[in-house]
Amino acid sequence: MKWYPIKLTAAVREYAFAQRAIADRLGKKDVPPTGKIAETWEISGYKEAMGTVTNGALAGQTLQQLTETHPDELVGEGWRGPHFPLLQKFIDATGMLPVHLHADDETAKRLHNAPNGKTEAWHILWAAPDATVLAGLKSDFSREELFEAFVQQDYDAVMLRHPIQAGDTIYVPGCIIHAFGPDALVFEIQQTSDLGQFVSPTNLYGEPLDEEKWHSNINATLDELKNHYHPRPHAGLELQVGENSRIVGCAGPYFVLERWRLKENYLDPAHPHRCTTLSNVGDPVTLNFDGGSDRLERAQSCILPAAIGEVEIVPDSEASLVACYVPDLAQDIIEPLRQAGYRDRQIQELGDVQL
Repeated sequence: MKWYPIKLTAAVREYAFAQRAIADRLGKKDVPPTGKIAETWEISGYKEAMGTVTNGALAGQTLQQLTETHPDELVGEGWRGPHFPLLQKFIDATGMLPVHLHADDETAKRLHNAPNGKTEAWHILWAAPDATVLAGLKSDFSREELFEAFVQQDYDAVMLRHPIQAGDTIYVPGCIIHAFGPDALVFEIQQTSDLGQFVSPTNLYGEPLDEEKWHSNINATLDELKNHYHPRPHAGLELQVGENSRIVGCAGPYFVLERWRLKENYLDPAHPHRCTTLSNVGDPVTLNFDGGSDRLERAQSCILPAAIGEVEIVPDSEASLVACYVPDLAQDIIEPLRQAGYRDRQIQELGDVQL
């Protein structure tokens, strides 16, 4: 079959911390007309939030079905796994998200009988002047000190806080405690997982927990918490391609996140070892590929399958896209950035890049 840009249904989450920035500020249209929209799961192969193809010959199939039946053509030659490896969201952090963490791969297998954990990264699409992220611990505190700080909700006593601005990317490995907001709009890329432990006294819908449940959640979080990595906002490393630029925001073994700013047509070459996800956070673009063309409107997302071949991206004016993929780090990141003159230390600061 001829492969083409695959668009999916997006699950919506209506958590308490949100308002309507995804609709009003980002301009996403296919969302409920009223109510809070905390998250839209743009590309998801996760259980009850499974995306279903909405366009083309594969319409009606789930992302899981495609992953199982066409792993080489969809995800990449030789790839095998239990589910599509990437999950991406738009997140409205009008309010502060609860303080929480996600398991890493080892913890997910050991404690949750899950195939993988949830390393993630946030790319800031918009932030108020005083917006911040909380991520990582200031020091190696005792378990008792951390428990007391979380009960008192004195997160700044033990956690690092950093200012953020539009264009920043923050790489957050599994088992690192974190939160972000208020007053931010975020694109998130992550491993396909929804494992999480929370220390907040309310659930995601703002409902208070009884003390026993709250303290139990804190202890479960402390059982998984690690302090080996201190996330920091990063402006990214830019690769210039004619009048266009690709800004590598973060990189690691699970995913790469790039922000593409396109002033002229851009040819994304064939790379049969991996697929690419695109989320449009600017003006509409046309995607030309072998066998046809399609439009990617503002706040829409798609998968460019590994077998699609070359794709020409034609901006209506100046395009702004978030592109993510599972990398061959040497081929996709280290070599191009070294050729552009970046030092190894700068490349390592992108996340988890082993040189």
